[in-house]
Amino acid sequence: MSIRKLSDELQKVAIEELNEDPKRIPSDLTHIKNWISKQPHIKARTDDQLLVTFLRGCKFSLERTKEKLDMHYTLKTITPEIYENRDPLLPEIQKVLSVGPVLPLPMLSHPGGPRVSLARNSLVKEHNLDLAALFKASAMIQDILLLEDDNLAVAGTTLLHDMSNLSMTHVLSTVSPSLIKKIMTCVQYGYPNRIKSAAFFNVNPVFDAVQKIFKPFLTDKVRDRIRICKNLNDLYEVVPKEILPEEYGGNGGKVEDIVQHWKSKVESYRDWFLEDAKYGTNEKKRPGKPKTSESIYGLDGSFRQLSVD
Repeated sequence: MSIRKLSDELQKVAIEELNEDPKRIPSDLTHIKNWISKQPHIKARTDDQLLVTFLRGCKFSLERTKEKLDMHYTLKTITPEIYENRDPLLPEIQKVLSVGPVLPLPMLSHPGGPRVSLARNSLVKEHNLDLAALFKASAMIQDILLLEDDNLAVAGTTLLHDMSNLSMTHVLSTVSPSLIKKIMTCVQYGYPNRIKSAAFFNVNPVFDAVQKIFKPFLTDKVRDRIRICKNLNDLYEVVPKEILPEEYGGNGGKVEDIVQHWKSKVESYRDWFLEDAKYGTNEKKRPGKPKTSESIYGLDGSFRQLSVD
């Protein structure tokens, strides 16, 4: 078994909040690997560390872990605009990585705390970023976090959205409801993440329009964890000021350095992403009814019946 040893702080969280029993992990991994081997339609990674992340995200429920893995690889297959051609050196991905609209922050609120990520939404319009390319690059960063970040796996994630300089023109010109639906489905159902909170700050009247677009695609649990902050002082009540980048009043490094860190990190995973293209589902081999883009993303809204932590 090849998994990282958790810090004392994270191990305590894993035991108390995720039902983790360190002695049971080897047998749980064996069970999941055996299940994967018997699924004719799934070609999945079986790295111990990645599978443990899925187990932790599903609070060690073996059945929920199977459902999450199935959905993860299904979404990879039926959402090519996000999960195909994930070469970090492609121009459209390089453009997103160079701008850094979505950045996991290096500092934590405390050793057992969630990973905090900052989204600077106005950069999409400012740099004319393609929304599909933006989420493709964000999903690539997410994959790296699943492999490397124990805080994300155990304590979850806190999402910060800087809504400054957002205009109605920006919203109408960049937001496609169909793509937003796909993105929110992937975020909420395709990954073993626990979204602990989501804070929107520097909001203006346009934010009401943004909420109306996104809310229908959010689970009730995520909606309940949203905080609206008018300014930075309000944000400091959600996350400690000192963990934020210097440009936001904190001690968490300069934004440009964090952007460069993640650009280099994603590029260093180039071989991994090229090899990862072979994983997914073959819906022709799925027992029962195949899953398609229409059945998951269609107007029937069937994806909203799934459970999410």
